[in-house]
Amino acid sequence: MPKPRIFAEYEGQPVEPDPNCGLCPRLVSFRNDQRLAHPDWFNAPVPTFGDSNARLLIAGLAPGLRGANRTGRPFTGDYAGDLLYETMLDFGFASGVYRADPNDGFKLVDAAISNAVRCVPPENKPTTDEINTCRRFFAATMAGFSRLSAILALGKIAHDQLLKTLGVPLARHKFAHGAVHTLDCLPGVRLYDSYHCSRYNTNTGVLTTEMFRSVFAAVRRDLDGR
Repeated sequence: MPKPRIFAEYEGQPVEPDPNCGLCPRLVSFRNDQRLAHPDWFNAPVPTFGDSNARLLIAGLAPGLRGANRTGRPFTGDYAGDLLYETMLDFGFASGVYRADPNDGFKLVDAAISNAVRCVPPENKPTTDEINTCRRFFAATMAGFSRLSAILALGKIAHDQLLKTLGVPLARHKFAHGAVHTLDCLPGVRLYDSYHCSRYNTNTGVLTTEMFRSVFAAVRRDLDGR
């Protein structure tokens, strides 16, 4: 994958934060509170799931408190993961049986999942400063993908984090569910947008199962055509 100039700044930098990363004071305080309340939980920055040989990178928002923050694997242990991983299985991007347990043997196929913000934020709402601070890890992660052909942004924050990582003006590619963007700075890579698969979005009808599956169908169709 041709590397935009912005990636040069992050070459050789850590792809994942230290387990005790102290860059965001509010997130550190919240993490410490959870460590006291739930010492058996993961309670650390959640690493990317999958490998850098994947052609599809799925970008989420941040770990859920009782999901990835508890289990240590993106989208594992909450409703968003139930919908995401079931859909990935159906479209051939995963194998095994998902049991909401990082030791379930569940594997991704030609796909990887990372978050715009690696640490769990209070009320699932990272601040702008926290998103900007964590961009160094998102950029280092992206720079390591050598076969990247598709990026699926789950929600506007992930969409914006990606564009800012690439140095692309947000006005050039506006977020919209089902939208597909061609990225001039990454030849051969397409950006797909979907509303986040959170319980709130599905309960309120913002996102239906059919809407979510339609995005994965487009990704699958495009990858199979290459």
